[in-house]
Amino acid sequence: MKKGIVKLAVLFAILCSAASAQTVRTPEKGSPERTEILNALRSPVERELKQKIVFNLDHFRVAGSWAFLGGDPQSPSGGQPNYRGTKYQGAKDADMFDNNIFALLRKTGGKWKVVTYAIGCTDVCYADWWRRYKAPKAVFPYTE
Repeated sequence: MKKGIVKLAVLFAILCSAASAQTVRTPEKGSPERTEILNALRSPVERELKQKIVFNLDHFRVAGSWAFLGGDPQSPSGGQPNYRGTKYQGAKDADMFDNNIFALLRKTGGKWKVVTYAIGCTDVCYADWWRRYKAPKAVFPYTE
């Protein structure tokens, strides 16, 4: 009887853990988790664009150890980043560039790490990321 109760308790804990891992939420503005995720993304983006960047986000979803962000990169003063001298300049000049950013991050070893990101998408560039990176569909606003 005692073993049965222990087994049931373990099974319940596993099921609760799996269910909570799929709960989609948005970290509160100013929270340590939100700051950690944004800083993990900010580092490679600032390095690539060679300037300070802030994010104006429309989508910020976390489920378990996965996070998806979507919005606009901005200069600290609130305008568009200067894309001159970056790999995006040609697309911007050809009017084949939208000032946006989409990113997928995963928490491993206690730290948030960028899995992938895309800047300037003119379509839904993240539509297959759930499949490609084995991320939960629930974090994305759209999937194929």
